[in-house]
Amino acid sequence: MSRAGARGDPLADIVADDLAAGRVSRVVTRFPPEPNGYLHIGHAKSICLNFGLAARFGGRCHVRLDDTNPAREESRYAAAIERDVRWLGFDPGALVYASDHFDALYGYALHLIDNGLAYVDDQSADEIRARRGALTEPGVDSPWRDRDPAENRRLFERMRAGEFPAGARVLRARIDMASGNLNLRDPVLYRILHRPHPRTGDRWPIYPTYDFAHGQCDAIEGVTHSICTLEFEDHRPLYDWLIDRLPTPHSPRQHEFARLELSRTPLSKRRLAKLVADGHVSGWDDPRMPTLAGLRRRGVPPEAIRAFCATLGAGKRGGQVEIQALDHCVREALDRRAPRRMAVLRPLRVVIENYPEGRVEWFDAPDFPRDPAAGSRRVPFSRELYIERSDFMEDPPRKYFRLAPGREARLRYACIVSCREAVRDSAGEIVELRCAFDPATRGGAAPDGRKVRGTLHWVSAAHAREAEARLIAPLFREDSPPPDAAPDPDSLRAVRARVEPALADAAPGAAFQFERLGYFARDTAPGPLAFNRAVALRDSWSRARAG
Repeated sequence: MSRAGARGDPLADIVADDLAAGRVSRVVTRFPPEPNGYLHIGHAKSICLNFGLAARFGGRCHVRLDDTNPAREESRYAAAIERDVRWLGFDPGALVYASDHFDALYGYALHLIDNGLAYVDDQSADEIRARRGALTEPGVDSPWRDRDPAENRRLFERMRAGEFPAGARVLRARIDMASGNLNLRDPVLYRILHRPHPRTGDRWPIYPTYDFAHGQCDAIEGVTHSICTLEFEDHRPLYDWLIDRLPTPHSPRQHEFARLELSRTPLSKRRLAKLVADGHVSGWDDPRMPTLAGLRRRGVPPEAIRAFCATLGAGKRGGQVEIQALDHCVREALDRRAPRRMAVLRPLRVVIENYPEGRVEWFDAPDFPRDPAAGSRRVPFSRELYIERSDFMEDPPRKYFRLAPGREARLRYACIVSCREAVRDSAGEIVELRCAFDPATRGGAAPDGRKVRGTLHWVSAAHAREAEARLIAPLFREDSPPPDAAPDPDSLRAVRARVEPALADAAPGAAFQFERLGYFARDTAPGPLAFNRAVALRDSWSRARAG
């Protein structure tokens, strides 16, 4: 890859400069999530950046699971992370774990102790926090800061042997309690935690902190460019301090980019976990969730997420991205791949009085109207149909081109009908339309050249299948909802729809464009026939009326 070809992308510029200067010979990146929840679309940005940079410069990228806190981590999350990375279109190879390096990390800790660069502190977490100081005042040295290195080593080895209870002691780096960067005020490197680990069992009663494990794992794995989100920028001096003082086989360097912020969408794993725990959503794969599992279940294709991430850039200046930008990428992808089908979300019965009872005609309906050669399916037509309730009005406004008393409309692929009468029930609600069809307009064209501007979708009442259609909207109405806010109750609305019979055999996850309504995907969860709306069609007056 030429250096000039990378210009305009800050991270690619850094990589190109490092290659040109001979600081690295082969680019190695990594994606290092903690297996304590499901990946969300914010992680997708990091995945695309790390794998994209490696591919762009002929290098490699791998997934490393930061499993340094067994109190919060589970094997099922690790499996979900691998599945999501592969679904997004990237090969994580053989997964690497921070726990693979626990022995090496323990050795590095002993190296710091022996060289007077780390000490065992007997203070409680609250005492350490109280002595840390603030941005405008220095911290206070621990009373144990000047322990003899030999005594620190003995205590640390006893910590390793499990002789002390959780929280009794920690290992801290010996840096500078007056540093302007609070991360350099003798940060904790190891803590005692008597908790079985999903991979190492009870072997380790002590666990490294993320700040200690992060850089050293990068070094062991040969990572050249450690790409992190911007909140880790203040941690970079500690990253470099440790790398520069330890006998690691390699010296990686950390670089940052702005994390994704999406309107009306929380992208905090902790916040998403709380939504699951509190029962506000059905699970991590609830189709309203911004997790990759939720987006996949909703019907969002991986290429749409990759295209969206490509628009975000890799600079340090972020800012909130409107969710409509993601919707646009979803529409672009599904317009190319989703076959067209007809479904009626709020059915209104239509009886075509001059159509013979018991008669059924079958029309060829193309899967992709702009490319008839791409395939078609047979659609049944009969005397009784369903149309959208919003496609009829008794007293329509100007520019309303659907059915109304005495007006005509075209039934897609079938014929032109005119409305004669609206039938009401005892409560006064319209429950049926009585119409007539023009036999000369089979196929939908008027041979006399008259203009019929409204075209409606429909399903045959006798052949239609019942299905639940779930109309998905952003979880919150506000861009930055309060931490304890409950989701918008209208973020998921389920309606009893009628769908054409071809949809009954749709495979789980298969995506379709429901004509005039939006893009829907067959739900992947077991149960009755159900479709989740991945994204609505572009805004229009009629779509807004249809919900």
